[in-house]
Amino acid sequence: MEQILESNQAGNPEVESEKWTYLNQEEIVTLMRAKGAEVSRRVVSQLLAANGYVKRKSQKVIAGGSHENRNEQFENIAKKKENFRQKNAPVISMDTKKKELIGSYSRGKDAIYGTRAEKTNDHDFKNKNTLVGIPHGIYDELYKHGQIVIGTSHDTGEFACQCIFRWWWNIGQLHYSCANALLILCDGGGSNSSRHYIFKEDLQKLAIKIGIDITIAHYPPYCSKWNPIEHRFFPHISNALNRGATLKSIDHMAEKIRRTQTKTGITVSVDIDQNEYQKGRKYQQGFKENNSIVFDQYLPQWNYTALANP
Repeated sequence: MEQILESNQAGNPEVESEKWTYLNQEEIVTLMRAKGAEVSRRVVSQLLAANGYVKRKSQKVIAGGSHENRNEQFENIAKKKENFRQKNAPVISMDTKKKELIGSYSRGKDAIYGTRAEKTNDHDFKNKNTLVGIPHGIYDELYKHGQIVIGTSHDTGEFACQCIFRWWWNIGQLHYSCANALLILCDGGGSNSSRHYIFKEDLQKLAIKIGIDITIAHYPPYCSKWNPIEHRFFPHISNALNRGATLKSIDHMAEKIRRTQTKTGITVSVDIDQNEYQKGRKYQQGFKENNSIVFDQYLPQWNYTALANP
């Protein structure tokens, strides 16, 4: 078997122990029998395991690029989190999951119990009448609580700020009744882009509305997967959504997310936002100059605060 694997394998030239084969068990059995070794699939399975060959999935861990201040921003985020928690101020992680098509669209490979298979569209192409659910998430590591707001319009900065408001109104102010500041960790693109002033303007309006300063810390480019919500909350939501049956409606989508359960005790709340949000909005003239957004002296492109009392 070692001879067969040697001629039918690939690996990492930099790591001698990292090898894999493109052959399956049945193909190995056939090749070994051709060499005179009468073996079964069970024997091949045992031999593969004894030599360290087990089925492994690829891991999405190689970043598409890097930034010269990557490590500095990670250290900066760690300090901000510690400072806020020492003051009993909330630290939340925010992001938007991929949009979900509502209707007879396949929900991945996970099977469910049933008397017959559910029929779905043969292609996942949406049309002008297709309803789309936009799941925006907020995750609080301290309380292990995640909020999902399902939007039906567009993923804009105004929508993101409305989701923050819902979290603060329903959950945040109850857990952090004495807080006068809020730290939000997020990536640098999408509706909460670090480059867009329209998000900063919406954020400043929100700070005035809830009466506390809101500090934003963006993860560096190519590092969004390090955002806590990405690897501690969203995988559980994906598992709930991909469990077999199609999403028949926005309410059905919300119901599936509410059934999310974890062994670590993460709780989930779900809301639906059917408001219309306009794309392509511009910030008001003079907003940049009114000093309502205070940029940090250190890495200001990724760190700033919207003042409740500018």
